[in-house]
Parts: sequence; structure tokens; C-alpha cells
Amino acid sequence: MVELVVALFFAGMGLYALTAPATMVRPFGVTLATATARAEVRAVYGGFGVAIAAVLVYASRVPEARTGVLITVGVALAGMAVGRVVSVFDGRTPFYPNWFYCLVEAVAAAALFGAV
Repeated sequence: MVELVVALFFAGMGLYALTAPATMVRPFGVTLATATARAEVRAVYGGFGVAIAAVLVYASRVPEARTGVLITVGVALAGMAVGRVVSVFDGRTPFYPNWFYCLVEAVAAAALFGAV
């Protein structure tokens, strides 16, 4: 069940990035001035997000795959959260978006690990 909740998060992020890449990264102060920049956001946030959502749905239906998928996606989310924590070396960042998403990623990682 937890994998489906996390899948919804990834699907939402992925579809949003595929359809509105510039809007997706605007809260982070990033502008996408070129088609190449928009393609990068569509690939990394969009395509990857949709793919992770799909593999989480797959894991919810195939018990033999569930443990491996949950651990893998949990580690990826934990890595994302750690990357945000490391950003403290760049100076203070506001709660939203950096720390808000750090919290979301850490909670989702813990939930996936707890469901293994």
C-alpha cells in the first residue's frame, strides 16, 4: 500500500514536469531558457518520475519484486534528501522548497524501508 502512495507522488511530479517543466523548477529559482534545458527537466523529473511510479505499481502487484523495488526507491529518495542536506554548505535556504522536499523524501524513504 505504501508503494502506491509514493507512486502517486512520483506520478504527479513526473506528469507535471513533462507538461510544464519551467513551472516545475521555478520554485527553486531555476529558469529554462532553452529547449535543451526543458528537455533535461522533462527527462530527469518527468520521465524518471513516471518510470519510478510505474515500477512501484509493478512492485505492488508482483510480490517477488516488491522488496527489491522498495529498497531501491527508498535508497534513491534517501539520497535525494541527503543531497538537500549537503546544500547547507551553500548557505541558508528557505523551508520551501528545499526543506519541504527534503522532509517529503525522507518520510517517503522511511515509509518504503518500513514496508519491506
